[in-house]
Amino acid sequence: MDKKSLNKIFLSASIPTQYRDKVFYDTTDIIAIRDSVRALATVIIPKIQLIWGGHPSITPLIAHVMNRMDRNFNEHVSVYQSHFFDNNIPNIDIIPERITYTPSLTTQEESLNVMRVSMLKNNDFKAGIFIGGMDGILIEYELFCKYNPKAIVLPVATTGGAAKMIFQKKSHLYDPKLATDYAYMALFERLLSQIINN
Repeated sequence: MDKKSLNKIFLSASIPTQYRDKVFYDTTDIIAIRDSVRALATVIIPKIQLIWGGHPSITPLIAHVMNRMDRNFNEHVSVYQSHFFDNNIPNIDIIPERITYTPSLTTQEESLNVMRVSMLKNNDFKAGIFIGGMDGILIEYELFCKYNPKAIVLPVATTGGAAKMIFQKKSHLYDPKLATDYAYMALFERLLSQIINN
């Protein structure tokens, strides 16, 4: 399949730490975050292009799923990475041409903003999935909605953190199962069926 014809789904995810903002950490379910990321990758990578900002706790989970697949699906993933983090990129088996590097600016915040805008403005996403996370997920949610207003938005509230906050703020907009269902593969297959099967 020509990679240009693949529908694109954005993943915003991270695992909150207790050493930063406790408001995110206190609701976090780390096992749920890991399970949901692995389930999402398993469900969509064979048919969809998954795009995310490189993160040391998330990228290895997706790489693990890909390594277990019988075929090479490198054309189905694309990672954005800021040069600000050149010394902290995890050692993963994703071919370099599928990583889009963005400039390193004076501060981490400025560098991340450039990366996020580039990633979310320059891709036509059909859906955005928000899992766990801290303030960065909230920022990516706002940018995603700004640049992809017609896309499906799925904040997986069972994973806690920022995703739960997004869901609770506008729960009337989202499928209630996002706040109760831990059977992630079936959940994603159902909620993304039109995109996956298109």
